Amino acid sequence: MKTPICDRLGCDVPVFAFSHCRDVVVEVTKAGGFGVLGASTISPEQLERELRWIDDHVDGRAYGVDVIIPTTYDKEAEKTAGDPADLIPQENRDFINGILTAEGVPELPPDERERVHREVVEGRGGMTPDGARRLLETALRHPGVKMVVSALGAPPLDVVKLLRDHNLVIGALCGKASHVRRHREAGVDVIIAQGTEAGGHTGDIATMVLVPQVVAEAGPNIAVLAAGGITRGSQIAASLAMGAQGVWCGTVWLGTRESELDPFEKETIFAARAEDAVRRRVRTGKPVRMLKSKLSEAWDRPGAPPILPTPLQGILYNEAHARVVRAKRADLYSFPVGQSVGSVNSETSVRDVMYQLQLEYVEAMERLALLMGGDDA
Repeated sequence: MKTPICDRLGCDVPVFAFSHCRDVVVEVTKAGGFGVLGASTISPEQLERELRWIDDHVDGRAYGVDVIIPTTYDKEAEKTAGDPADLIPQENRDFINGILTAEGVPELPPDERERVHREVVEGRGGMTPDGARRLLETALRHPGVKMVVSALGAPPLDVVKLLRDHNLVIGALCGKASHVRRHREAGVDVIIAQGTEAGGHTGDIATMVLVPQVVAEAGPNIAVLAAGGITRGSQIAASLAMGAQGVWCGTVWLGTRESELDPFEKETIFAARAEDAVRRRVRTGKPVRMLKSKLSEAWDRPGAPPILPTPLQGILYNEAHARVVRAKRADLYSFPVGQSVGSVNSETSVRDVMYQLQLEYVEAMERLALLMGGDDA
C-alpha cells in the first residue's frame, strides 16, 4: 500500500485526512497516515495555537495545512480595515433572521453572539487571497508542516515560490481534468482529484470518472490523490488501480470521537443518508456539498435575496448555523459532508477507521489475487 508520495512525506500509508479538528490530524498522522488541517475558517492567531498543539502531540511526524485562495471573492471585504460583516446588506440579514425567528430558534446570548461573530469574521477573513497568505505565514513557522494544499484551484505563482523556498510539497484540489494544465504550469506536486461525491467545495464530475482523467493529464511527475466518497479500503484499492498514489478523506472522520462535532451534530450526521448530501452555494457563496435542511433550501424561496460572494455569505450563514446548533434543531442543521455520510452511522475512533481501511484494502487485494490466479489460486 506504500506509494511514492508516502516516501516523500514520511507517512506509512497513503491515507490523507482532511479535517478542521487538530485531534483528527494528530491521530491519523500517528496511525501512519497524513493529517491535513483545514485552516481557512480560523484566524492566524488561532492557527498558531492549533499548529503549536499539533507539534507537541504528533511525535515529530510531518503533517499538512489546507487553505482557500479563491479567484472570485468580494474585493471590498478583503481590503476593508473594519468589520467585513458591515458589508452584508440588511436585506440578507433580515431574510435569514426571519427564517430562524419563524422557526422559533432563539437569538444567541449577547456574550456568545459576540464570541461567535468574532470567530466567524476572523475565520472567514481567511477566505480571500490576502487572508490565505496570512495563514501561510503562520504555517511556515512550523517545521512539522511539510505540505500545503490550495483548496480552490491552482495557487498563485508568488505562493508557489514561497512554498518552494521552504521545500514544501504543494498540493491543489481539482474537479475537472481541464484544470490540470493550470496546476501543472503553476508547479503543483500533488493534485487531489475531488469528485462531486465529496463534502465541501466540489465540482460536477464523479470520482470514478475524474481520477483516471486527472492521472492521464497530470503525467508521471505529479502525484494524484483520489477524493470523494471514500470510506472503505476497497475504494483505496480501486483508486490505486486507477493510477492514484493515495486517497484524501474528509467525511469519514466526522463520526469519530476525536471529531470537532458535538453529540447533537454527530447524531444528526449518523441519521443522514447519501442523498441528503446536496450541493448548495448558501454556506460560502460557492458550491458546497452539505446536509440538506430547511436552512440550506431557504434561498430557493420566492423573493429570497441573492447569495453573497465569498467571504460575506460565509459570515452570514455561519452565525445562523451557531444558533441552530445551540438550539439543537436537526431540521435546520447543515454541515459540509460528502455522499459517504450514509456510511457514517455510529461513533468510532480515528485509529479504528485507519485499521478498518487497511484491513478492507488487504481483503480487496486478496479478492483480486484470487481472480488473477483463477482456479489454481
